[in-house]
Amino acid sequence: MSSSTTPLDPRRWKALIFICLAQLMVVLDGTIVNIALPSAQRALHFSDGNRQWVVTAYALAFGGLLLLGGRIADKWGRKRAFVTGLVGFALASALGGAAVNTGMLLGARALQGAFGALLAPAALSLLTVTFTEGRERAKAFGIYGAISGGGAAVGLLLGGVLTEYANWRWTLLVNIFIAAIAITGSVLEVREPAGSRNGDRLDLPGALLASGGLASLVWAFSRAESDGWGSTSTVALFAAAAVLLALFVVVQRRVKAPLLPMRVILDRNRGGAYLSLGMAVVGMFGLFLFLTYYLQVVLDYSPVISGVAFLPMVAGMMTGSTQVGARLMTRVAPRFLMGPGFLLASGALVILAQIKVDSSYAAVLLPGLFLMGLGLGTAFMPAMSLATRGVKPRDAGVASAMVNTSQQIGGAIGTALLSTLATSATTSYAGDHAHDATTPAAGHLLQLQAMVHGFSTAIWWAAGILALASATAFTLINTGHQGKDVQRSSSDEEPVVASAH
Repeated sequence: MSSSTTPLDPRRWKALIFICLAQLMVVLDGTIVNIALPSAQRALHFSDGNRQWVVTAYALAFGGLLLLGGRIADKWGRKRAFVTGLVGFALASALGGAAVNTGMLLGARALQGAFGALLAPAALSLLTVTFTEGRERAKAFGIYGAISGGGAAVGLLLGGVLTEYANWRWTLLVNIFIAAIAITGSVLEVREPAGSRNGDRLDLPGALLASGGLASLVWAFSRAESDGWGSTSTVALFAAAAVLLALFVVVQRRVKAPLLPMRVILDRNRGGAYLSLGMAVVGMFGLFLFLTYYLQVVLDYSPVISGVAFLPMVAGMMTGSTQVGARLMTRVAPRFLMGPGFLLASGALVILAQIKVDSSYAAVLLPGLFLMGLGLGTAFMPAMSLATRGVKPRDAGVASAMVNTSQQIGGAIGTALLSTLATSATTSYAGDHAHDATTPAAGHLLQLQAMVHGFSTAIWWAAGILALASATAFTLINTGHQGKDVQRSSSDEEPVVASAH
């Protein structure tokens, strides 16, 4: 079935606006609250130990429930799941914005993550089944890819503006306004293609095992960052994650209607897309973490100016997604966009690894950030399209959830692994140069130099991981360009449905 014989939804481009707006809200929330944390901590008087839980509560619920959320969207209806996710996310944000104590804030963040896990796969799967014509699909995924990649940097800017000029609570309350627009637009404009729901029974054992295993994995990396890789809690969580996820695979191979059909991830091209995306996010999250500290602590930028400093990356991301990836996706095989894109991002990290205590923004950070965005934008867009292309319509939600899962796990790994490497390098540098701290001023300078050395070391590692993502894309992905209206995968016998209500 192709778009030449099936009418396309006339409202699809309006629908794209509201789908992307919802995705922006979910991506923003990964970073917008981070800048507000010190202000929230002062206002609610929670401990340093509880501070990380404001981020972790969201990540655990979001990462743990993604596969379940994707399958619910397939079964229940993507538009219904999308609107429900928007409403729930807005209500959870209102609860967090009104928080009067730590427990209320943490509960709201966990609820945000849970509704985000329903919303994010529904958004991407709606995009997948709505845009089936090759060139239009390229444009739609170009815009979506730019939003997904650049949203985190926009979150840093918006978080800084709201915290500095309004109140930390607005980093949560702003979601109410975004969600209200998206809900109104989706009710009026979003249509779900006919005959694309999954009528199978929900795999509850699989859902419990997947949610428990993924949440344990995200939590394990979070504990590794704070407690160390060899601590009892970290090792126990990694062991629990391994056991639960192994049992999940066993169950998925035996049940009649699995939560995650193995055909979705064992397809060589989709698997390569998930894997390379996850590795790329490791590098990207690490970069955000270290450069935010570098700009504010070392260069003494305000939160707002720090956010502005990331805008070249957003510009590069939008250029790569909409002008390079979208224009070439219908003519060039995905690996020849993903491989070079990830490699360019790796090269950009090599530039950014040259940071010093007195580095010039224009000479080091500006070119590094723009090229990072350009490389990731070029690679992300065809990767997201490939990761959801060719799946059966009834599996579109869970395939979309796998895109988000790979990014969520990549982010958790990136934050924990690269933080550990940076801390170790900082401690080693400070110890080796302790004899230079002969005066208070020299001691302060040494402290900054040690910190920057740690950041630089971690960014070098991130560059290596992105180079590995490039090699993975070149090696595993072997499909042709995505210019055809409908593409069958090697493991699927049913084409993507292009008809609409």
